[in-house]
Amino acid sequence: MRILVTGGAGYIGSVVTDELILSGHTVTVFDNLEKGHRNAVADEAHFVEGALRDAPLLKQTFQKREIEAVIHLAAYSLVGESVLHPAKYYKNNVVAGCSMLDAMCETGVKKIIFSSTAAVYGDAPDRPIVETDPLSPSNPYGETKLAFENMLRWYDKAYGVKSASLRYFNAAGASAGRGERHSPETHLIPLVLQAATGTIEKVEIFGNDYPTRDGTCIRDYIHIVDLAKAHILALEQLGETSAIFNLGCGGGGYSVREVIDTASEVTGLPIPFEVVGRRSGDPAILIASSDLITKELGWRPEFQDLNEIIESAWNWLQSGVCPTRKL
Repeated sequence: MRILVTGGAGYIGSVVTDELILSGHTVTVFDNLEKGHRNAVADEAHFVEGALRDAPLLKQTFQKREIEAVIHLAAYSLVGESVLHPAKYYKNNVVAGCSMLDAMCETGVKKIIFSSTAAVYGDAPDRPIVETDPLSPSNPYGETKLAFENMLRWYDKAYGVKSASLRYFNAAGASAGRGERHSPETHLIPLVLQAATGTIEKVEIFGNDYPTRDGTCIRDYIHIVDLAKAHILALEQLGETSAIFNLGCGGGGYSVREVIDTASEVTGLPIPFEVVGRRSGDPAILIASSDLITKELGWRPEFQDLNEIIESAWNWLQSGVCPTRKL
């Protein structure tokens, strides 16, 4: 299949691209490089630098590359930033997304896999969260993702665009050649490893007075390769009915303190941390059930153990692969 990956130069997108190529698909990466890295794009993929709101370039790309489906990963995703700058998130995650859908419709591309978020549920009272639970985002990031999901529902009814939305939280770990290198870095596991190596002074824990087993927030952490394979599985099995699936790590999730302690065990190094105030928009516990996608699509993650996830990220960090070297 000929597939366009938006945001394909980013952390998740680059691994999705690699896995698509390994599965025999032809990939075009569409990315404006605001957050991504050109050298994170596999040599076998065709690269187009551009913004989603550039409708003429999108349509030209769809037509010239004979695109059959889209995996949409291009979005802003920082909860705290979304609370401070909601306009930025609506313009990128909703308005630009609408532009992309219009370009798809105008060029006859009728399949899309959407990288959504379990943040659409907000601070859900029932855990683990299932797809039928109430939707009540507690921050603009979650609101904009839900807005795009709703857009997909109506584009299906009106224009026949079939979609699968994947709701998950934290992608983590590394593949053999791809790892996290954000600027600035905000994700917990790479920050913890940076603290272990002394790249940063310490890790900040945003609150330790939540109603959890150790007072710190609890989240899902899904290995990046398992996550990429879920996107491909959803695409390859997308039929005449659109779908929504949760992706979770199974079990009870992991707290911030558990991540820090496990990383210390994996690295054999002390990890300094400081407890600071809560971060606006952060629910105490967010864990998603993967039962539906396991039942319907047969998704079975291979790397569910937190030790495995952190060890893969640590190995990548220690491997000598760096941002200035071609991946």
